[in-house]
Amino acid sequence: MKKETVASLSERIWALEQEGQVRACMQRYMALCDVLDIGFDLSLLMDLFTEDAVWQGVGKRYAKTFGTYEGKDVIAKMFEKYTLPPAHFVTNAHFLTNEFITVSKQTSEGKWLLLQTATFHDGRSQLSSARLSVKFNLENEKWKIKLFQTESLFNRPVVTPWDVDKELPTPNQ
Repeated sequence: MKKETVASLSERIWALEQEGQVRACMQRYMALCDVLDIGFDLSLLMDLFTEDAVWQGVGKRYAKTFGTYEGKDVIAKMFEKYTLPPAHFVTNAHFLTNEFITVSKQTSEGKWLLLQTATFHDGRSQLSSARLSVKFNLENEKWKIKLFQTESLFNRPVVTPWDVDKELPTPNQ
């Protein structure tokens, strides 16, 4: 076993801290996507991207559904349609799992499985799952999305909205 030095321990601590920052960037992205609504301030979301970022649907379904958007301004235009009337989502929640993050000096990469529950303005609901592959660049000590790729694993219509306005069942008192 190689003897640890202060320098090697410092590098390992830095990498762990950076992994946490990459995770925080991705969590912020998903949290903002959950609240995309009429009048949403897209600059909050766009602050997470590099100027030359690429947002891409890949695979049979998402390449056709979403396509590819190159450059921060073009990506903003894609997201803008979710902020115009009528509201696209009534309920939207993204859940990330199976995370794997690698970090180097100026770049990092993360992979996640995504589960999304959505109810749309027109009353339809959907359960979707996707494989995410995201590359990040370190800019001014902040991790930003350089390449965002989403590939559909499955999509399934749901008969009722996710949020039903009924009292929650609780044990009798």
